Amino acid sequence: MSLRLSTVILPYRRWHEGGRSAWVRAEQLGFHTAYTYDHLSWRTFRDGPWFGAIPTLTAAAAATDRLRLGTLVTSPNFRHPVTLAKELISLDDISGGRITLGIGAGGTGFDAGALGQEPWTPRERADRFAEFVPLLDRLLTEDAVSYEGRFYSAHEARNIPGCVQRPRLPFAVAATGPRGLRLAARHGQAWVTTGDPRLYETGTPEQSVEALRGQMDKLSEACAAAGRDLTELDKVLLTGFTPDRGRPLQSLDAFVDFAGRHRELGFTEIVIHWPIPDSDFAADEKVFEQIAMEGLAQLD
Repeated sequence: MSLRLSTVILPYRRWHEGGRSAWVRAEQLGFHTAYTYDHLSWRTFRDGPWFGAIPTLTAAAAATDRLRLGTLVTSPNFRHPVTLAKELISLDDISGGRITLGIGAGGTGFDAGALGQEPWTPRERADRFAEFVPLLDRLLTEDAVSYEGRFYSAHEARNIPGCVQRPRLPFAVAATGPRGLRLAARHGQAWVTTGDPRLYETGTPEQSVEALRGQMDKLSEACAAAGRDLTELDKVLLTGFTPDRGRPLQSLDAFVDFAGRHRELGFTEIVIHWPIPDSDFAADEKVFEQIAMEGLAQLD
């Protein structure tokens, strides 16, 4: 089974002070896709520089030619399907059809209350996500959409000419629960996971592999219920949040071992974080570039 290697570049640097160069270098290194987080702020970066995902991806699209680009992930925490659809159609056009939308239900982080609302409960996040994804799907594929839902509405929303990618740009749906997995099976071209967060602090890599195998089995069941084959979806692992943490980036051999174990589970894309000094994503840049250029070839 073929495996692709991608990266996620956090938007913490000014564009002309290292921001642009990372995206250009990602293309030079041969990454399949370069993603960025779609947050208003995030964890330990909250009190430092942090830039918007859509403008950053727009600039990255202008600075590159072949590299796929995307969010990992966008959520309803501060997005509305109508305005997001217009931005995505514009971004897909500017990039020449190189955009993937990673999308998830959101969480309880800093984005959850940034607009002044009380953070939603897990059930409400799931309810909103279940309405958000199908509406966004329609907005990206139909010229005009009207809709009245419990959480979101659209009144004769126009999205002409639509996406460059047809019928729309691909969705990579992040999910581990049953409702999210059903959305991935029905609307996704890819599925995204970070593993089982309960294992991050005290779990082992072996336990993580078993948890991911269980998630893959549940995705297969959701696909079968939706009338799709599991092979129709790309399976994306965003690294850095399993018990392995940063170990896969410590050496080429460590990465090859990690990637091989997860390819055997059925993953088709592995995403590694662009190194950030003095952070949870610190890594040797020379090793990182060696992994980017040689890692997948070592699996053959």
